[in-house]
Amino acid sequence: MPSLDDTPPQAVRDDVSALKEYLASVVPAKRLDENLLIATWNLRAFASLTREWTAGENDSPKRDLRGLLAIGEIIRRFDVIAIQEVKGDLRALRDLLRWLGRNWAFLMTDVNLGAAGNSERMAFLYDRRRVETSGLACELVVPEEWLAEIASDALRRQFARTPYAVSFRAEEQTFILVTLHVNYGSDAAERIPELKGIARWMREWADRTNAWSQNLVAMGDFNIDRRDDPLWQAFTSTGLTVASGLENAPRSIFADPGDSTTDRYYDQIAWFETSRGAARLSLDYRSGGYVDFLPYVYRNAQLTRSEISYRVSDHFPLWVEFGL
Repeated sequence: MPSLDDTPPQAVRDDVSALKEYLASVVPAKRLDENLLIATWNLRAFASLTREWTAGENDSPKRDLRGLLAIGEIIRRFDVIAIQEVKGDLRALRDLLRWLGRNWAFLMTDVNLGAAGNSERMAFLYDRRRVETSGLACELVVPEEWLAEIASDALRRQFARTPYAVSFRAEEQTFILVTLHVNYGSDAAERIPELKGIARWMREWADRTNAWSQNLVAMGDFNIDRRDDPLWQAFTSTGLTVASGLENAPRSIFADPGDSTTDRYYDQIAWFETSRGAARLSLDYRSGGYVDFLPYVYRNAQLTRSEISYRVSDHFPLWVEFGL
């Protein structure tokens, strides 16, 4: 049975070479003491793995070593990456971490139970040569008095998939990343209370005047359909501002470039730009973007986008670069 550490077939090596060349052209290089690269990625049903280079017609799951190797090449371009849809089965994650090596570590939640939780975990993978944890790890819980509010759009329950916050340190800079995956629900309106809840939670946390409130960044899959729609307005209602390089970045591999009817704003990386309280970043934002892996994976396999989505993902990774 092959593993990620084995020499891949020639077609896979050709894919990896093309992917690495592309990544070098769109993602800034890691520069010691100079920059910080943070990313978020909804990895579709990141769970088990078929330990073959290319999964066959009868293999299940369809995620194979070829897809996982592409995932790994993308992930190791960053210093910290938030991963959504990590499932109860950790086979793919364990193989990935072994391949990344001893310099990489991870933190994650337990599985979210219940139908809305979809058996998902929130996870952070990080390069220990570049960042370290700085002491804070928590799940965001809604205060009881918020649940009792009378307003019709009040959040009346806990988050379906509890947001996860971890503090990190790079050089002398401390920052807190909060990752979440908003419940999609049966219609868009059902997401508004949860988006308002996370926006309010982030605002009140950022306004506290203690050291933990510095450099607070929200990231993950917010399931926002359109820019400026009611979901977007709920997300930005307390001042969260999406990184300037991400306004027009496609989020889904199914979006057709230039066709606004197929684009979505599911994934976000955002923070507070105002000077109110202690909310403003002390990190120096430089640039942001996304990774379009589609042209560089399974190039000789003649797979559809849907088939690739189960092997790699249906979402593009989003990233931002900060100066230190």
